[in-house]
Amino acid sequence: MPAQRTSTRSAAPALPTLGGLKRNYRERVADALRAALIAGELRPGEVYSAPTLAARFGVSATPVREAMLDLVKEGLVDTVPNKGFRVTAVSEKQLDEYTHIRSLIEIPTTAGLATTVDPVALEALRPAAEETVTAAAAGDLIAHVEADTRFHLGLLALAGNEHLVEVVRDLRKRSRLYGLQALAEAGRLEDSAKEHLEILEALAARDEEAVRAVMTRHLGHVRGLWAAG
Repeated sequence: MPAQRTSTRSAAPALPTLGGLKRNYRERVADALRAALIAGELRPGEVYSAPTLAARFGVSATPVREAMLDLVKEGLVDTVPNKGFRVTAVSEKQLDEYTHIRSLIEIPTTAGLATTVDPVALEALRPAAEETVTAAAAGDLIAHVEADTRFHLGLLALAGNEHLVEVVRDLRKRSRLYGLQALAEAGRLEDSAKEHLEILEALAARDEEAVRAVMTRHLGHVRGLWAAG
């Protein structure tokens, strides 16, 4: 296990808005911290103090501390007395299992929407899909993860099963995408993000097999490329 240390990484962008959603400040901070954790910008074994994270996100320490306590309850970080919070590690086996469960849920559910989805509701997801491309091109990993989450959970919500959405939300929280930075630097993250637009086009065309094929390819990137660390 890596030695405990307080991170002094370079500052990240200020706390992003979450697609205009009316969330309280603590929830917004928690969402941004989860995105940073999922993107691999907060690394397992490292200890982060609330003031350090607050400075990084351009907010005060109090909502950061409160948000990190929420992440403790979710098992994403542990408290380190008098120092801060340590990001919990995720094993290769766990990453394989999370991705497998996501594929079992998301591929058939999304493919099934091809024959039932309302075109207006589908088009409402386009801004989130486009935001993933824009964020990927800019190398903004936190914004990319947040937009990616909105897109995929919004897509699943169209099936009308709230419990299914919550299961996938929890799986996404527990995932780690340590390879995102390398993908972005290699120019490959933008190509992956564009698959969101492919999914929308296949759904709009009512082409169930095309949706299944794109979703299978897209989720394959999650484990095969993004989560390699």
